[in-house]
Amino acid sequence: MRDSVLEAVRFLTAERSRPITLEDVADHVAYSPFHLARAFERQVGLPPGKFLAAQRFHLAKELLLDTGEKVIDICHEVGFSAPGTFTTRFTAAVGVTPHRFRRLPDLLADCPPAPVQVPGADRHGGVLTGRAELSLAAQSALRRPAIYVGLFAASHARGIPVSGALLDDEHRFTLLDVPPGTYRLLACALPSGDPRSQLLPPVRAVGGAPRPVRIRPGAPPLRQDVRLDLARDWTPPVLVALPPLASAGAQEWRSDARPAGIG
Repeated sequence: MRDSVLEAVRFLTAERSRPITLEDVADHVAYSPFHLARAFERQVGLPPGKFLAAQRFHLAKELLLDTGEKVIDICHEVGFSAPGTFTTRFTAAVGVTPHRFRRLPDLLADCPPAPVQVPGADRHGGVLTGRAELSLAAQSALRRPAIYVGLFAASHARGIPVSGALLDDEHRFTLLDVPPGTYRLLACALPSGDPRSQLLPPVRAVGGAPRPVRIRPGAPPLRQDVRLDLARDWTPPVLVALPPLASAGAQEWRSDARPAGIG
């Protein structure tokens, strides 16, 4: 079944700019829609529809940075008919509007990301500490990576983390002021080169805590380490615009934004 899921991933990625149904994908890989959907989500971590949406937003990011096309034209090119819907969903997934995303390379060139700990919204909230470790393959591919960690409301990163950090060379983190709740601790390592490679990384490592992290009121600090490995062919793209979280020039962007849950 893994080969069928991988072929479904390739099909969705290749056909992301045109209307696709689950039945189209199932026919392509010669499986029933029901069994394909179950196997796809089990292996990829997202149902086929959400994976397709992620691919479309990733394509939109490429078009925003690499072309001068208007946002309304990009909206239609990635399969949306209503610009308002596209902008709302792009912003929820990436953490900034399409227009702001297009301006990020200049902002990051002027104010490169630097190690930072971004607290949550509850001054009396919980604390989570830990350390990120990269596999040998990830270390070799990324050399000196920019490692981001964050707490999100579900198993895939979307929008703005409840609390997050860009790590220093020791790869340790302390997430402060975390509101009570259950979160997923997710991590991503990106190239630390030019702004475009940080926003649309040619190679990346991803990882996460094996179990949800539960923050309780008044509880002592928790400890949770995280291991990152190179993203596989079926790994969904990381949509969150991570570098602005660690850029001093993005303070206005950061103050306008709100932590986003994930549905």
